[in-house]
Amino acid sequence: MKYLKIIGQKPLSGEVAISGAKNAALPLLAATILAKNTVSIDNLPNVVDINTLLKLLEMLGSSFEKISNNSIKITTASINETKATYDIVKTMRASILVLGPLLSRFGHCEVSLPGGCAIGQRPVDLHLKALEQMGAIIEIKAGYILATAPNGLKGATIVFDKITVTGTENIVMAAALAHGTTKIINAAKEPEVVQLCEVLKAAGLNIKGIGSDEIEIVGTAQKLLEFKDFTIIPDRIEAGTYLCAGAICNTKLTITHVMPNHMDAVLSKLEEMGFTIEKTKNTITILPTQKIKPINLTTTEYPGFPTDMQAQFMALATQAHGVSIVDENLFENRYMHVNELLRMGADITLKGHTASITGTPNALTGTDVMATDLRASSALVLAGLVAKGETNIHRIYHLDRGYEQLEEKLLGIGACVARYEE
Repeated sequence: MKYLKIIGQKPLSGEVAISGAKNAALPLLAATILAKNTVSIDNLPNVVDINTLLKLLEMLGSSFEKISNNSIKITTASINETKATYDIVKTMRASILVLGPLLSRFGHCEVSLPGGCAIGQRPVDLHLKALEQMGAIIEIKAGYILATAPNGLKGATIVFDKITVTGTENIVMAAALAHGTTKIINAAKEPEVVQLCEVLKAAGLNIKGIGSDEIEIVGTAQKLLEFKDFTIIPDRIEAGTYLCAGAICNTKLTITHVMPNHMDAVLSKLEEMGFTIEKTKNTITILPTQKIKPINLTTTEYPGFPTDMQAQFMALATQAHGVSIVDENLFENRYMHVNELLRMGADITLKGHTASITGTPNALTGTDVMATDLRASSALVLAGLVAKGETNIHRIYHLDRGYEQLEEKLLGIGACVARYEE
């Protein structure tokens, strides 16, 4: 197993190019199940989760050709298998995204109940309930979701009790080949959901309400779509993480290949902490502040503050002058990085889903810490950048699920970081 060694308190400067968004690429790869033609995809992040989903699509009978590290051509017309097996689904919850398109196209599928990060319950019951409303017969048997719709799915009005990103994506894809019109009410509005809808619209699907909380889709009655080639949007969470690297080291740092309008909530919090933000069409520069101010933040659905940035801001709050309050509203186990930050000397108190962080600049000390999930891992990297001495981050396979070329990008801006075998 590999670990990451960081020597802290090195001055950072320069630029970081942001990769394609993993959370946009996963549903878009699943959506190619609905395509009758070969599709070229550009700006695909070369991370473990993407390679896992490509492996799953290959097991189902599709084929792909790598044009470069970040570009592929994929053909799914050859899919002849509709069972997504446990050995692959257990490693990544996003595998559930094949459920909607497989069922919509073939009228039956078996998908293992998912695994992935241990950040709390993310039940798929909202997905299943919606598919049942569209006429699917769902059975859970031996750890698998068995779904059938012998005459195809039927359009329906789906009201999500709770906003769900993967639920919205799954039902958008299911509705694409359904018979009749589907309305999704209380739909997620994340940029990743928007891109999925836009790619399907470009493929000829009649879809309205993109970017709103009500999406209407007229299904094609099981006729496959003619996809256009597309480019994955930049990863707003990776972008936010590198901005936090600049912030925690209180230095000037520029990120490129980014869409600033996807990051309003994060940029607003950085400004609240005293940093100056400069934006162009596709770059963001963070400038140092004389004094990092504490903040209050509450995670919520887009366009609010993303839960995927909570751990990184908690690491940043350890360097503020005063007490910051973090309210985690979306996942009940998303504070597993707290114990590891405490080991480094952070002053954090937890009460239910609220964390109080008493910041003391330069108080963190490097030590051995353990990554517990993808975003917790990035919080430990940020803490390691500012800590005195040496930080060893173990179980970094979590980081590899979502951050492309992490060491190379950090080395490029002056960090002292290397990967070693345990």
